[in-house]
Amino acid sequence: MRDDLRKHLAKREIETAIYYPLGLHEQKCFAYLGYKKGDFPQVERAAREALALPIYPEISREAQRHVIGALSEFFN
Repeated sequence: MRDDLRKHLAKREIETAIYYPLGLHEQKCFAYLGYKKGDFPQVERAAREALALPIYPEISREAQRHVIGALSEFFN
């Protein structure tokens, strides 16, 4: 669903980001810790589902409404 939502928002010129596509325990740089896929299922789920939306102090009301409208459109 995240990828479909991301495409939907992109069509409406709303930028999104995926900051952590893998849990930290799944990244090569932390392999020395010895954790493997499945050790932290909630982290893995969050990595698959999380999507960063535009949010910052200066975002205008108009931009907020645009994002909210696009989200409502997708989920309804």
